Amino acid sequence: MEKINAFEFNELISIKIDSDSVGERLDKILSVILSDYSRSFVQNLFSDGLVFCNSKKVTKSFRPKFGDIINFSVPEPKELSLVPQNIPLDILYEDNDLLVVNKPRGMVVHPAPGNYDSTLVNALLWHCKDNLSGINGVVRPGIVHRIDKDTSGLLLVAKNDVAHLSLSLQISEHSLDREYRAVIHGHLKETEGTVDAPIGRSPNDRKKMCVINQNSKNAVTHYRVIEEYKDFSFIQLKLETGRTHQIRVHMSYLGHPVAGDYVYGPKNGVTYLNGQCLHAGIIGFTHPVTGERIRLESSLPDYFTDFLGRIKK
Repeated sequence: MEKINAFEFNELISIKIDSDSVGERLDKILSVILSDYSRSFVQNLFSDGLVFCNSKKVTKSFRPKFGDIINFSVPEPKELSLVPQNIPLDILYEDNDLLVVNKPRGMVVHPAPGNYDSTLVNALLWHCKDNLSGINGVVRPGIVHRIDKDTSGLLLVAKNDVAHLSLSLQISEHSLDREYRAVIHGHLKETEGTVDAPIGRSPNDRKKMCVINQNSKNAVTHYRVIEEYKDFSFIQLKLETGRTHQIRVHMSYLGHPVAGDYVYGPKNGVTYLNGQCLHAGIIGFTHPVTGERIRLESSLPDYFTDFLGRIKK
């Protein structure tokens, strides 16, 4: 099923249920299709009576059959107005062309329906005013790459289109260094190695990614063990590619999911972490204008060091 972009609103949308979606709740199916919308937005489509199966109104718990035709209406959008917000930013580097921000855990990178404020973009609009690249449109000004809400660490932000294009090219050519630190369950067989396994959308749960050969993209992650504990390992990871949830998927694929990752790890795992123990700690790039090679490092945040302290005992 094709995803619908967060700000491409249509009066009537029609989909046909395929084999991957048979047996799943309809609200879950629509959450995948409308992946940039909030969960509450999708739930409201049902409560407002805007979802139909074979022309009959259905509830969010309805489970469609193969070949069923689902129709749903999307309300007319409110005009999106991104509001600059005076949210403190931890900036490690800044000049006229770009900046590098140390994103805290729990902060969403850019607005989406149901989540319009308190994002990194809202903070950037306050800090940079109109000095952000426009390549990714009004919703994601300056955003060159993203990390998950519950992943902390370094993000590049472009202040103009020239810088944005240069940094994007470095990502595609694998010349932009991105190194992470993570705590994973268990102990890896080798103290260092490479995971070269393609990633695509899971056929069993379309909200998740997985290692799969069909309809996937190549994904390469290098890892090295820093220290081992009784039930966990502290590791360093370097991305060669940048697929959605790449580190989390690759570690789960090896049988050693990231601690606190309730999506790709055990449901009853390290719940007090409130999200995955994953930090984007190092970024290295060639400056788009000066040609200087810049390498920046972020210290491990408190949640990470606190967890290391617990598992060392």
